[in-house]
Amino acid sequence: MASLDDGIGRLRNAAGHLADGANAVAAVLGAAVRPILGPIVVPWDRLTRSIKSLMPKGLYARSLLIIIVPMIVLQSVVAFLFVERHWNLVTTYLSSAVAQEIATLIDVYKTYPQDPDHAQLRRIAQDHLGLVVDFLPGAQLPPPGPKPFFSQLDQAMSKEISKQVGLPFWIDTVGRSSIVEIRIKLDDTIMRVFARRADVYDPKSWIFFVWMVGTSIIVLGIAIAFLRNQIRPIVRLADAAEAFGKGREAQNFRPRGAREVRRAAAAFLEMKARIERAIEQRTTMLAGVSHDLRTILTRFKLELALLGDAPEIDAMKKDVDEMAAMLEAYLSFARGDMGEQPAPTDIGVLLEELKLEAERHGHRASANFYGPPEVTVRPAAFKRCIANLVTNAGRYGSTVAITGHRDHRWLNVTVDDDGPGIPAHLRDDVFKPFLRLDDARNQDQGGTGLGLAIARDIARSHGGDITLGESPLGGLRANVRVPV
Repeated sequence: MASLDDGIGRLRNAAGHLADGANAVAAVLGAAVRPILGPIVVPWDRLTRSIKSLMPKGLYARSLLIIIVPMIVLQSVVAFLFVERHWNLVTTYLSSAVAQEIATLIDVYKTYPQDPDHAQLRRIAQDHLGLVVDFLPGAQLPPPGPKPFFSQLDQAMSKEISKQVGLPFWIDTVGRSSIVEIRIKLDDTIMRVFARRADVYDPKSWIFFVWMVGTSIIVLGIAIAFLRNQIRPIVRLADAAEAFGKGREAQNFRPRGAREVRRAAAAFLEMKARIERAIEQRTTMLAGVSHDLRTILTRFKLELALLGDAPEIDAMKKDVDEMAAMLEAYLSFARGDMGEQPAPTDIGVLLEELKLEAERHGHRASANFYGPPEVTVRPAAFKRCIANLVTNAGRYGSTVAITGHRDHRWLNVTVDDDGPGIPAHLRDDVFKPFLRLDDARNQDQGGTGLGLAIARDIARSHGGDITLGESPLGGLRANVRVPV
């Protein structure tokens, strides 16, 4: 048994040494390969990042790319193969045939006796070969003209005449004429040949490209129509989820589209219904608790009123009032003001009302708003959110500055004060419910400490959030940011 344990121990040690050796080899290889692959990997990463930045972000555009890019690649390959194989080959064969016919006429001209005007040779060329032949005695070949860069006819015809005839020549294939002119330098004359362009190359090749482009446009139109119908339910689902996240109701939304999209939409509606039922049950329960507790507190107040005036009675009345205020704060935080419906609200007027209220409490206050003031929010809840921040700023500072700004996507409201501020490492903690920070600015004197928690809960119920930072006034800046 001991020997077995020793053997196992040795195997483990050997395995450990092998692992260490493998790690060392990997490190050495990595150090050796990194300088070699570095110049390749870094540009490749930059290229991929550039391509990703240029790619569309929407599902509809990406789906179209998935269809368009393979279609373009396929048609490019087909067009290249057609031009390279079919068109070039047919043009070469036709040009070779015409060049052979011209070479035959030259052999006849040189071998057999001819009548003075070469009438027989011209007749044979025109009747049997479809060529118009003429002879220009004492003439010279015209100077060579500019060669077309993409003319397959000119390249093929020149090559075949050089190979079949082997004499100085001049051709004219430029232009839209239906005739190709060819001149051959003979001993004492110039043989001029007119051939039909249709006999030299295939003039109907453009039909292939017309059919290819036309069918591609039709297929692309059908794909766009089908993709739009398939993407629309996904867009509506995203809009409905976004509206629900902002606390708004998605009008006339129902599952549509493909089976998977319908499943996602049905799951969203079921989740939405469960959340709304839970909120409704919580609100109903809290309403019952509030009614029962208020009844008891009202009874306390009546009993205390019947007891008369005494220092002890006044202290008990203050305790009952404080309990009532705490109860209202707890219920408001738990309820979250979810029962209110969103409505278009003038945020500029709302901020002005909060400014006047702060001034009534003896603070120096200012309110400014920039951009279109009308935003769809839950008016009472959003006003309470900003009011809690203004009250918190006024409790610890003497100056309060309220600034609103709205663009095409977001509504930002900042509340600045000149108070002592909050240390950076405690700014997230002040939003926790029922949490008091010793010597911190959110320690609610005689309150519940739920002001900032309620404000953030309202902001998040609108799809936004609240962040804290340094204020230009020297105190704290609270920034409310919600989507519009």
